[in-house]
Order: sequence, then structure tokens, then C-alpha cells
Amino acid sequence: MRASLLTIIIIMVTMGVQGQSAKEVQFKTKDGLALYGDLYINQKGSPMVMLFHQAGSCARGEYENIIPILLEGGYNIIAVDQRSGGSKLGGVNRTVDQLDGKEYEYCDTFPDFEATLSFVRSELNHSDKIIAWGSSYSAAMVIHLLANYPDKISGVLAFSPASGGSMKSCSPNDKFLMLNGKALILRPHEEMGIPSVQSQFELAKSAGLSTYVSKNGVHGASMMNTEKVEGSTEEIWKVVLDFMAHL
Repeated sequence: MRASLLTIIIIMVTMGVQGQSAKEVQFKTKDGLALYGDLYINQKGSPMVMLFHQAGSCARGEYENIIPILLEGGYNIIAVDQRSGGSKLGGVNRTVDQLDGKEYEYCDTFPDFEATLSFVRSELNHSDKIIAWGSSYSAAMVIHLLANYPDKISGVLAFSPASGGSMKSCSPNDKFLMLNGKALILRPHEEMGIPSVQSQFELAKSAGLSTYVSKNGVHGASMMNTEKVEGSTEEIWKVVLDFMAHL
């Protein structure tokens, strides 16, 4: 995508252009949980991007200003509310809302990612390019998804992938060598001073993965959102769209 066109798209999003209307979808995980999401179809056969939000958030809250740019780029999208989330970035997590207060650990959400992939491939009959996009804890989980289903996913974008604390039992770092170079790991500059983040980047590079540090970024996929970042997001959008185009 040309930089000039990218600038126009970002201006459109800032002005509130929302792109195509979403169709709300619902599907079940293998452990019987109902997941809610939004489906945007540009054209059958176009690449499908599966969007997963960060901790405490929901699909609409995190991706409201990101989805229009992906739609303009010609991608189909499914944006999912996982069982661990909330209203931290705005919106309502519809999946969490029907749990009656039950809470799940981040590592327990993996069936949500598997169910989304299954829904895309089986229910939507999409067998073309599929890209998994994750933010913070979900960035770690999309790495696990690619490691487990390398023939069904074309690649992943992992924004600030979590690896420590409550993610210890499902850290993505030991999966890097299983990704065959099909992942882009992204971090904001402010996180690069953390030793574990530096170590993760070195592991990713040694495994042949692509990495990028956003000088104007914030945590997770919000580093792509012009309303969350002080400064331009044009460079990071160019990096992301180029990576996706070459998968």
C-alpha cells in the first residue's frame, strides 16, 4: 500500500469513517462456551484477519479505529470477544457478559482461539490466507495457535506478547522455533527497557521472526490506534501491511 494512500486512510479513521457494517456472529468452543464476535466480509476469497483483544478489553473497544484501515486494505475480518476481558478500552465484552461472574485465567482461553479458527475454516468455508492478530495476552495465544496449526494459519502479528506472571504456563517464547518465520513481534519503545522484553526480542530474532519497535507506540495493538498514540502511526501501519501482504 502506498504511503500516501495510508495517510488518507488514517485521516478517514480519525474523522470517524467506520467502513463496512459488521454482522454479529456467535459460535461455540470445544468446552461449550458461546463466543461473540463481529464479522466483516469484503469479498469471498480475500484474506481473513482474526482479531483478538488484550486483557480487560473487548473486540469493539480495542479495534474500532483499526478495523476500517484493514477493511480499506481489502481484508475480511472477524473480531472476537474472548472469555477473559472487559470494558477497559470501551465497549462491552459480550462473551464475558454471559459468564455470570465466572473468571478465566489467560492460559485457559486457548479454546477461544481454536474455535475462531475452526469457525473461519468450517462455518465460513474460508481456506485461503488466514492471519491471526493478537494483543498482549492474546498475542501470546496466537503464537500458540500458529505453533499448533501451522498448516491452517498463514502468519501472526503479535503486539506486546505477554510471557511472564500469569502467562508463565503458556509463555509464547518457547514456540518461536515452531513458527517457520511466519510471525511479526511488535513492541512500543517504552517497553524495550524491560529485560524480559529484550530477551524475548533476541529469541524471536534468533528464530528467524520479524520484529519491530514503534517509537510512538503504547501497549498492545493500541499502538496502531491514532487516538491512543502521541505522534504518527504511519510507519507502523506500513510495516504491518507489508508483512501481511507478503505472507
